[in-house]
Formats: sequence, structure tokens, C-alpha cells
Amino acid sequence: MMLAEVNYLAILVATVASFILGMLWYSPLMFGNIWLKLMGFSPAKIKAGKKKGMGKVMFFAFLGTLVSSYVLAQFLKVASAVTIKDGLQVGFLIWLGFTATTMLGSVLWEGKPVKLYLINAAHGLTGLLVASAILVSWL
Repeated sequence: MMLAEVNYLAILVATVASFILGMLWYSPLMFGNIWLKLMGFSPAKIKAGKKKGMGKVMFFAFLGTLVSSYVLAQFLKVASAVTIKDGLQVGFLIWLGFTATTMLGSVLWEGKPVKLYLINAAHGLTGLLVASAILVSWL
């Protein structure tokens, strides 16, 4: 299978939008405080993490989101998604088949709280839907 032609600017915009969504999602404005508690992060641990420098972490997180947006664009092309509805359906199916199921292992095998899974899985779904809508509008 050959890779489809994609709009790289759309991929960048989808990546930035998804990244901003993540920053908001895990901020105190939305689920940040609950997430920190469920993760068992103490104020001291957070402070130590900030001292280590978040630049490298943020860079790799952005890079991961960029790769996801590129692959999502490929899936949208292969699926011949041309409307926002098409894009949302593809994004949802990718989330359901890959993200939600893979993340479920954190509850089943790692003993993480279901509430933590729901916060993270809902973030994954929302990010894919936002990126899908942007990408299908520009592809």
C-alpha cells in the first residue's frame, strides 16, 4: 500500500489543536486535579518533575501527537472520508478499536482506577475527534 498525499499544514494544525486540548484537559480547569490525585502525584513529586525540565517531555509528546495526526490523515484518506461526519466516524472507530482497548490494560493489568482510565480514554477520543474534523476539512 502506498502512502496517500496529505496536507502537511493540516497535520500541523491538527497536532497543535490536539496538543492544546491535552494541555487544557489535564489542567486544573478540567481534569488536572482529579488526574493528579488518581495518579498519586504529590506536590513534591510535581515540583521535582518541573525541576528536571519539561521541555524534553513536551517535545516528545508533541512529536508523538504529530505522528498520530499523520497516521490519522492516512487512515482518513484510505477510508475516503470527505465530510466531517465521515472523519468523526473514522476517528471514533480508531479510538474504539485501538486507543480505548489498549488503554484498558492500565485497569486490567496495572490496577489503575477506572476513573483514571475514563479521563485518559475520553481525552484520547476527544483528541482524535478534533484532529479528524480538522484533517478531513483540509485533506
